[in-house]
Amino acid sequence: MGLQQQFVSFYTLLRREFVRIINIWPETLLPSVITMGLYFVIFGNVMGARIGHMDAIPYTSYIVPGLVMMALINSAYINVEFSFYISKFQRNIEEMLTSPMSNHAILLGYICGGLIRGMLVASIVLLVALFFTDIYIYNWPLTILVAVCTSLLLALGGFINGVFATSFDQLSLVPMFVLTPLTYFGGVFYSVDLLPSFWKAATYFNPIFYMVSGFRYGMLGTTDVAIEYVLSILIIAIIILYSFCIWLLHKGIGVKS
Repeated sequence: MGLQQQFVSFYTLLRREFVRIINIWPETLLPSVITMGLYFVIFGNVMGARIGHMDAIPYTSYIVPGLVMMALINSAYINVEFSFYISKFQRNIEEMLTSPMSNHAILLGYICGGLIRGMLVASIVLLVALFFTDIYIYNWPLTILVAVCTSLLLALGGFINGVFATSFDQLSLVPMFVLTPLTYFGGVFYSVDLLPSFWKAATYFNPIFYMVSGFRYGMLGTTDVAIEYVLSILIIAIIILYSFCIWLLHKGIGVKS
């Protein structure tokens, strides 16, 4: 199968993912927007009026990058894990694996679907934020780069979850018991400098912390960790997880009966 045919197969899978996201937008796009809107009302308007400023930035503006990243992380992860598991459940993934379609085209089709949903949700949440605070983007290219890298990384994580999941109930385990706690303790609502020394040190082992910090730097120009470290960690993690996902497909782990 030549490069052009591989691109066609990749595009076909990606188009299927995009159409699915748009056709069921009340399930794929709307819930995150409503949830983040409630966060803006409660933490932004109610608590923000009492807190005032965080790192010399109005609190409502300070939490915008964290809330956008929270929505992006959950959307990119859930989209891929659910979509890939459905393919397993309906057994059409086996047809793709036995076709001339390469493992790279299959993997890229799914994770780019997660990227699209993550970026769509992030964009809508950012628009919602305009109703609660003024937004000025400090560095557009860097903001987009961190968002794209985060979406790809979480999409790869969702793919791994979808590979190893054996029931629909297992799809919610990682988002509920891993992603949610890590996100809340990842600096979404506060600066890490406010934490006691032990918890501040522990935060640096939280991968979500680097995603939020990098995105906040791109939007507001302030961060708890150097942007060079953020980008290095994201890129290295993407390479490692991508290689692992390709290996899983090559071996047929969790897919071939």
